[in-house]
Amino acid sequence: MYDAQREACVASAQAGGEVLLGFFRKLDPATITEKTKNDVVSEADRAAEAAIRRELEFCFPQYGFVGEEGGSHGDAQIRWIVDPLDGTLNYVQGFPHWCVSVALWDADGPVTGCVLDPLRGDCFLAVRGQGATWNGRPMRVSQQTGLDGAFLATGFAFQLGDRWPRFNAALGRVFPRAKGIRRAGSAALDLAHVACGIFDGYFELGLKPWDIAAGVLLVQEAGGIITDWEGEQGWFESGSLVTGTRGVQPELLGELRGQNSPMD
Repeated sequence: MYDAQREACVASAQAGGEVLLGFFRKLDPATITEKTKNDVVSEADRAAEAAIRRELEFCFPQYGFVGEEGGSHGDAQIRWIVDPLDGTLNYVQGFPHWCVSVALWDADGPVTGCVLDPLRGDCFLAVRGQGATWNGRPMRVSQQTGLDGAFLATGFAFQLGDRWPRFNAALGRVFPRAKGIRRAGSAALDLAHVACGIFDGYFELGLKPWDIAAGVLLVQEAGGIITDWEGEQGWFESGSLVTGTRGVQPELLGELRGQNSPMD
């Protein structure tokens, strides 16, 4: 079930990745613009999204499409949600940490999702109810049992705005308990790296649907837990996530909420 959708998901991500590899560290600065302050877009983003969309429309012309650069088109009930380049600022600066994210969603949530890291040749893939794979091999979240000594990922951007104090206070509570916290600049890759066990947990505020549409399914199918910062399931609408292993996520959530335990 969903075999054709899975294959289209991967093929389109690969098409986008090929475009991005061709532009990487070769961009004309004149083609890089700001959508809003410190939120950049380049000709590479647009070209990659066009390549992805062509592949998906060829395979499934009946499905809708939501892209970071091109907006929404077609069926809103079953649609592809695409970030053609997650980690754009990294990309335009020449920092080698960015990816392509492609997911299919229906009324019940994510159906299939692919996060592709073209530079490293890493393909993270999941299908609802069928588990998740890393380069074709099954993957699971780590065996970390709690927040103490956990290796975590996070993210923060200029666009946090008035949410920064909340994030900063939460970071201060988490920092003393974690083994390490990394801010690498790609939410989709952070989620993929939780799913494959590199990170034990991840938290961020104010993400966009295309940032997380594929990565959340990877984590779910790899055995992880996802909630919003209130411990509810409003993470897709709010863009605010707390995720990790079954041992790490509840304790991480508790610290983000300023509680000793999420059950307090």
